[in-house]
Amino acid sequence: MNYDISPMNYQMKIKVCGMKVPCNIKAIAGLEPDYMGFIFFDKSPRYVGGLPAGELFTLPASIIKTGVFVNEDVDTVKQLINQYQLAAVQLHGNESPEYCVELRKQVTVLKAFGVDETFDFDRLTDYANKVDYFLFDTKTAAHGGSGLVFDWRVLERYKLDVPFFLSGGLSADNLPEVKQIKHPTFYGVDLNSRFEVEPGVKDEDKLRTTFTLLRTN
Repeated sequence: MNYDISPMNYQMKIKVCGMKVPCNIKAIAGLEPDYMGFIFFDKSPRYVGGLPAGELFTLPASIIKTGVFVNEDVDTVKQLINQYQLAAVQLHGNESPEYCVELRKQVTVLKAFGVDETFDFDRLTDYANKVDYFLFDTKTAAHGGSGLVFDWRVLERYKLDVPFFLSGGLSADNLPEVKQIKHPTFYGVDLNSRFEVEPGVKDEDKLRTTFTLLRTN
Protein backbone atom coordinates (compact mmCIF):
# COMPACT_ATOMS: atom_id res chain seq x y z
CA MET A 1 0.00 0.00 0.00
CA ASN A 2 1.32 3.44 -0.90
CA TYR A 3 0.63 6.24 1.54
CA ASP A 4 0.61 9.96 0.84
CA ILE A 5 0.34 11.70 4.18
CA SER A 6 2.58 14.71 3.72
CA PRO A 7 1.43 17.81 5.63
CA MET A 8 -0.16 19.22 2.48
CA ASN A 9 -2.34 16.15 1.97
CA TYR A 10 -3.89 15.27 5.31
CA GLN A 11 -5.15 16.61 8.57
CA MET A 12 -3.97 14.83 11.69
CA LYS A 13 -6.41 12.06 12.60
CA ILE A 14 -7.88 12.00 16.09
CA LYS A 15 -8.77 8.80 17.89
CA VAL A 16 -10.50 8.88 21.28
CA CYS A 17 -10.08 5.55 23.03
CA GLY A 18 -11.57 3.83 26.05
CA MET A 19 -15.21 4.83 25.63
CA LYS A 20 -17.80 2.80 27.52
CA VAL A 21 -20.68 4.94 28.88
CA PRO A 22 -23.57 5.47 26.41
CA CYS A 23 -24.29 9.14 27.15
CA ASN A 24 -20.57 9.99 27.06
CA ILE A 25 -20.14 8.06 23.81
CA LYS A 26 -22.87 10.18 22.22
CA ALA A 27 -21.42 13.43 23.58
CA ILE A 28 -17.91 12.74 22.31
CA ALA A 29 -19.25 11.51 18.97
CA GLY A 30 -20.72 14.99 18.58
CA LEU A 31 -17.17 16.36 18.46
CA GLU A 32 -16.56 14.23 15.36
CA PRO A 33 -13.38 12.31 16.17
CA ASP A 34 -12.04 10.29 13.26
CA TYR A 35 -11.82 7.10 15.32
CA MET A 36 -13.49 5.97 18.54
CA GLY A 37 -12.02 3.06 20.50
CA PHE A 38 -13.86 0.47 22.60
CA ILE A 39 -11.78 -1.84 24.78
CA PHE A 40 -12.69 -5.53 24.77
CA PHE A 41 -10.02 -6.52 27.29
CA ASP A 42 -11.56 -7.48 30.61
CA LYS A 43 -8.53 -6.48 32.68
CA SER A 44 -8.86 -2.84 31.60
CA PRO A 45 -10.82 -0.35 33.74
CA ARG A 46 -12.28 0.83 30.42
CA TYR A 47 -13.60 -2.60 29.46
CA VAL A 48 -16.89 -2.16 27.62
CA GLY A 49 -18.33 -5.22 29.37
CA GLY A 50 -22.06 -5.42 28.81
CA LEU A 51 -22.35 -2.34 26.60
CA PRO A 52 -25.34 -3.03 24.31
CA ALA A 53 -24.13 -3.29 20.73
CA GLY A 54 -26.96 -1.03 19.63
CA GLU A 55 -25.31 1.91 21.40
CA LEU A 56 -22.74 1.98 18.60
CA PHE A 57 -25.10 1.54 15.66
CA THR A 58 -26.25 5.16 15.64
CA LEU A 59 -22.77 6.70 15.65
CA PRO A 60 -22.02 8.82 12.57
CA ALA A 61 -20.68 6.78 9.69
CA SER A 62 -17.64 9.09 9.56
CA ILE A 63 -16.39 7.75 12.92
CA ILE A 64 -14.35 4.58 12.53
CA LYS A 65 -15.49 2.30 15.36
CA THR A 66 -12.42 0.49 16.64
CA GLY A 67 -12.33 -2.55 18.91
CA VAL A 68 -9.25 -2.87 21.12
CA PHE A 69 -8.08 -6.42 21.88
CA VAL A 70 -5.21 -8.12 23.71
CA ASN A 71 -4.29 -11.66 22.63
CA GLU A 72 -7.93 -12.53 22.02
CA ASP A 73 -8.99 -15.64 20.11
CA VAL A 74 -9.36 -14.59 16.48
CA ASP A 75 -12.83 -16.13 16.15
CA THR A 76 -14.00 -14.16 19.19
CA VAL A 77 -12.67 -10.98 17.62
CA LYS A 78 -14.55 -11.75 14.40
CA GLN A 79 -17.74 -12.37 16.35
CA LEU A 80 -17.40 -9.03 18.17
CA ILE A 81 -16.63 -7.23 14.91
CA ASN A 82 -19.96 -8.43 13.58
CA GLN A 83 -21.87 -7.90 16.83
CA TYR A 84 -20.71 -4.29 17.27
CA GLN A 85 -20.31 -3.47 13.57
CA LEU A 86 -16.68 -2.52 14.09
CA ALA A 87 -14.72 -1.06 11.18
CA ALA A 88 -11.26 -1.46 12.70
CA VAL A 89 -9.38 -3.40 15.36
CA GLN A 90 -6.44 -2.29 17.48
CA LEU A 91 -4.28 -5.17 18.65
CA HIS A 92 -2.26 -4.63 21.83
CA GLY A 93 -0.90 -8.09 22.54
CA ASN A 94 1.54 -10.49 20.89
CA GLU A 95 -0.60 -11.00 17.80
CA SER A 96 1.36 -12.43 14.87
CA PRO A 97 1.51 -10.99 11.37
CA GLU A 98 -0.64 -13.91 10.21
CA TYR A 99 -3.27 -13.07 12.85
CA CYS A 100 -3.33 -9.50 11.55
CA VAL A 101 -3.75 -10.66 7.95
CA GLU A 102 -6.72 -12.82 8.92
CA LEU A 103 -8.54 -9.88 10.50
CA ARG A 104 -7.50 -7.47 7.76
CA LYS A 105 -9.72 -9.44 5.39
CA GLN A 106 -12.63 -7.96 7.34
CA VAL A 107 -11.52 -4.64 8.92
CA THR A 108 -8.76 -2.05 9.13
CA VAL A 109 -5.96 -3.26 11.43
CA LEU A 110 -3.92 -1.14 13.85
CA LYS A 111 -1.09 -3.04 15.52
CA ALA A 112 0.07 -1.46 18.77
CA PHE A 113 3.55 -1.74 20.23
CA GLY A 114 4.82 -0.60 23.61
CA VAL A 115 7.84 1.62 23.05
CA ASP A 116 10.72 2.64 25.27
CA GLU A 117 14.28 3.82 24.58
CA THR A 118 15.41 0.24 23.83
CA PHE A 119 12.63 -0.61 21.38
CA ASP A 120 13.83 -2.41 18.24
CA PHE A 121 11.90 -0.96 15.28
CA ASP A 122 13.28 -3.72 13.05
CA ARG A 123 10.74 -6.09 14.61
CA LEU A 124 8.02 -4.21 12.73
CA THR A 125 9.28 -5.30 9.32
CA ASP A 126 7.32 -8.54 9.35
CA TYR A 127 4.10 -6.55 9.86
CA ALA A 128 4.76 -3.92 7.19
CA ASN A 129 2.45 -5.33 4.50
CA LYS A 130 0.04 -6.97 6.90
CA VAL A 131 -1.41 -4.05 8.88
CA ASP A 132 -2.83 -0.67 7.93
CA TYR A 133 -1.32 1.34 10.78
CA PHE A 134 1.00 0.99 13.72
CA LEU A 135 0.23 2.57 17.09
CA PHE A 136 3.16 3.45 19.32
CA ASP A 137 2.27 3.51 23.00
CA THR A 138 4.35 3.76 26.16
CA LYS A 139 5.67 0.34 27.16
CA THR A 140 3.99 -0.87 30.36
CA ALA A 141 2.58 -4.14 31.68
CA ALA A 142 -0.96 -2.76 31.39
CA HIS A 143 -1.29 -2.79 27.57
CA GLY A 144 -2.10 0.92 27.34
CA GLY A 145 -4.03 3.53 29.28
CA SER A 146 -1.11 4.22 31.62
CA GLY A 147 -1.00 7.99 31.12
CA LEU A 148 2.78 7.73 30.76
CA VAL A 149 4.82 9.32 27.97
CA PHE A 150 7.77 7.75 26.18
CA ASP A 151 10.66 9.70 24.67
CA TRP A 152 9.34 10.68 21.23
CA ARG A 153 12.86 11.14 19.92
CA VAL A 154 13.05 7.36 19.44
CA LEU A 155 10.55 7.75 16.59
CA GLU A 156 13.44 9.00 14.47
CA ARG A 157 14.52 5.34 14.28
CA TYR A 158 11.24 4.30 12.60
CA LYS A 159 11.89 4.02 8.84
CA LEU A 160 8.96 2.04 7.39
CA ASP A 161 6.25 3.68 5.30
CA VAL A 162 3.31 2.35 7.34
CA PRO A 163 1.57 5.36 8.98
CA PHE A 164 1.44 5.42 12.77
CA PHE A 165 -0.70 6.76 15.58
CA LEU A 166 1.03 8.22 18.64
CA SER A 167 -0.32 7.21 22.05
CA GLY A 168 0.83 7.19 25.65
CA GLY A 169 0.18 10.06 28.02
CA LEU A 170 -0.95 12.58 25.44
CA SER A 171 -2.52 15.55 27.20
CA ALA A 172 -3.64 19.13 26.66
CA ASP A 173 -0.24 20.19 28.02
CA ASN A 174 1.96 18.26 25.61
CA LEU A 175 -0.13 18.27 22.42
CA PRO A 176 1.41 21.56 21.18
CA GLU A 177 4.72 19.69 21.29
CA VAL A 178 3.14 16.72 19.50
CA LYS A 179 2.16 19.03 16.66
CA GLN A 180 5.84 19.79 16.15
CA ILE A 181 6.69 16.15 15.34
CA LYS A 182 7.62 16.13 11.65
CA HIS A 183 7.99 12.41 11.02
CA PRO A 184 6.75 11.71 7.46
CA THR A 185 4.46 8.84 8.51
CA PHE A 186 2.99 10.41 11.65
CA TYR A 187 -0.72 9.96 10.96
CA GLY A 188 -2.75 10.57 14.11
CA VAL A 189 -3.04 10.76 17.88
CA ASP A 190 -4.73 8.45 20.34
CA LEU A 191 -6.33 10.29 23.27
CA ASN A 192 -7.32 8.44 26.40
CA SER A 193 -6.57 8.66 30.11
CA ARG A 194 -5.39 12.29 30.33
CA PHE A 195 -8.78 13.43 29.01
CA GLU A 196 -10.93 11.55 31.52
CA VAL A 197 -13.16 12.46 34.40
CA GLU A 198 -12.86 8.81 35.46
CA PRO A 199 -11.81 5.65 33.58
CA GLY A 200 -14.00 5.34 30.50
CA VAL A 201 -15.63 8.78 30.87
CA LYS A 202 -14.10 11.56 28.77
CA ASP A 203 -14.14 15.30 29.53
CA GLU A 204 -16.16 16.79 26.67
CA ASP A 205 -14.97 20.38 27.19
CA LYS A 206 -11.31 19.38 27.37
CA LEU A 207 -11.61 17.32 24.21
CA ARG A 208 -13.44 20.09 22.36
CA THR A 209 -10.58 22.47 23.08
CA THR A 210 -8.06 19.82 22.09
CA PHE A 211 -9.79 19.05 18.80
CA THR A 212 -9.65 22.75 17.91
CA LEU A 213 -5.93 22.83 18.69
CA LEU A 214 -5.16 19.75 16.63
CA ARG A 215 -7.24 20.83 13.66
CA THR A 216 -5.78 24.31 13.46
CA ASN A 217 -2.71 24.63 11.27
